[in-house]
Amino acid sequence: MKKLIGILLLAIGSPAALLVFPAILFVSPSVLFVSPSAMASEGGVRLDAAPINPTDVISLQSGARTFANYCLNCHSASLMRWNRLMELGLTESQIMDNLMFSGDKVGELMSIAMVRKDAMQWFGAAPPDLSVIARARGADWLYSYMRGFYRDPARPTGWNNAVFENVGMPNPMWQLQGERMRVEHAAKNESAKDGHGGAVAYEMVKPGSLTPVQYDETVRDLVNFLVYVGEPAASSRKQIGIIVLLFLLALWPLAYLLKREFWKDVH
Repeated sequence: MKKLIGILLLAIGSPAALLVFPAILFVSPSVLFVSPSAMASEGGVRLDAAPINPTDVISLQSGARTFANYCLNCHSASLMRWNRLMELGLTESQIMDNLMFSGDKVGELMSIAMVRKDAMQWFGAAPPDLSVIARARGADWLYSYMRGFYRDPARPTGWNNAVFENVGMPNPMWQLQGERMRVEHAAKNESAKDGHGGAVAYEMVKPGSLTPVQYDETVRDLVNFLVYVGEPAASSRKQIGIIVLLFLLALWPLAYLLKREFWKDVH
């Protein structure tokens, strides 16, 4: 029970967890986290692990380009400023010339011109802001979702998604991915089944401008960037956190010896 309380304190970032329950430093990290890849989507489809790397600056720059070209027309990132991308090695002129198309100042937020009221009238629902979508959905969900589009004539947009069934969003990068059709047949084994109980395959009916491997890399870069947008200071926060934990770990023996010195005449 004490170990569990210590784990909870550590999970919410309380330094007291190390002083009160130092044994939790030796608890396996698997106790604290459940991999999103082990979870399934709304449709029961198992999510693919997103091969992202938050320290890969080239990937983040590529993801920023994809986001500006294919996502920012409908989706905003209103909690992120353009000049924050200078942390990724981009100059102010590169941001303005290659990523910004609305004439905004580089210090402004990543907003869109579309009015929410108009979006609800046109699409039935306003496209969500993507500032913290990676924190809300998880990188694995986004990676699987952007690779899960297929043609569905029964849908108003002509598109459907294996991860988010009957989603109202069409495939924004269909020219890159190509057009796929869903093919269902009797499953030969349980591992091939999806949420509908049948084996599902996707047949490419019209290739895109990218190969499947190249498209997966593009989606990986996009998801990597969305994870960065969700918390730009994540890398530095983790580095500072490790330093703080090591400091507290080194301070603990001194605090214990000081406690013994104060209480030696009492016992």
